[in-house]
Amino acid sequence: MTIQNDRIIRALLRQPVDRTPIWLMRQAGRYLPEYRELRKRTPDFMTFCKTPELACEATLQPLARFPLDAAIVFSDILTVPDAMGMDLQFVSGEGPVIRNPIRSMDDVKKLKPVEVEADLAYVQEAIRLINIELDNKIPLIGFAGSPWTVATYMVEGASSKTFSTIKTMLYREPEILHALLQRLADVTVRYLNMQIAAGARTVMIFDTWGGVLSNNEYVDFSLQYMKKIADQLIRDVNGQRIPVVFFTKHCDPWLELLAASGCDAVGLDSTVDMASAKQRVAGRVALQGNLDPFLLFAKPDRIEQAVIDILDGYGPGPGHVFNLGHGIDKDTPIDSVERMVEAVRHYGHQPVTQEMELVV
Repeated sequence: MTIQNDRIIRALLRQPVDRTPIWLMRQAGRYLPEYRELRKRTPDFMTFCKTPELACEATLQPLARFPLDAAIVFSDILTVPDAMGMDLQFVSGEGPVIRNPIRSMDDVKKLKPVEVEADLAYVQEAIRLINIELDNKIPLIGFAGSPWTVATYMVEGASSKTFSTIKTMLYREPEILHALLQRLADVTVRYLNMQIAAGARTVMIFDTWGGVLSNNEYVDFSLQYMKKIADQLIRDVNGQRIPVVFFTKHCDPWLELLAASGCDAVGLDSTVDMASAKQRVAGRVALQGNLDPFLLFAKPDRIEQAVIDILDGYGPGPGHVFNLGHGIDKDTPIDSVERMVEAVRHYGHQPVTQEMELVV
């Protein structure tokens, strides 16, 4: 069925839109008081994620507050290693902790084969419930972590500042890491295709830690696996194109490579200049981003000006989705989010003209 507001999809496919669409990374989450209340029902985070009704309610909460142009399914990038049999826990004050990290080829071989329709059925059911509630008003975004980013948690055993364990593996025993990354890529293809089949109309691959790699290693250990995933994804449902977004934090050194990687759009973090990025990708992909999440702690006029600067940086023409440069912080003032969304909707008008249609 036709989505009433498909600005996100059209913008990601570099088609004309009447105004710049907006959604926010982590738009469903801890900055919302109603989410914090909802979380009290299920203290364990993975149990929360695995309860489709709660995931559905969390997904819809920001849409009740802000006129956003897309929903994103409430889930986590570590659902995949959880399905692979990793001993995953979310520890208060520490974040994700994996008690049986990958340290050898035997550890990789012992990973549980994943049947996504069974092991990750809760995500499929959440998408089904969300789409019933959305009623084709706006599209739903599905997502997964990149193989490299997910692997950092599986090898390190937790969040890391230095990534010393996985980098040592990368340089000393790269065959182990490649075996793990290939396993993750294979599961992620099936996982995202399941989300698309369930009703996701855009999918995004979050490569949060790709930017910690050096130049050649980024291509070999991160980008090539994202490309493998994109090559095998369902890209058309009933004649409607399914856009694929790649987001690598600190992607500036590899922007041209990302633009040629097979995705439809590249998410930009806040360190990348929007005007320069548009020039460098030369119309090959759409761009998403890229307000610094901490600008939302600034005074209202500063927030509005920052929005204008990004919109002006991209300039006229199709192919821009407004977003943050990374996930929204848990302490972000609600009023600031409202001011940002209002500013994008007010200043982000892109009237459809014959000239724009010719560009497409």
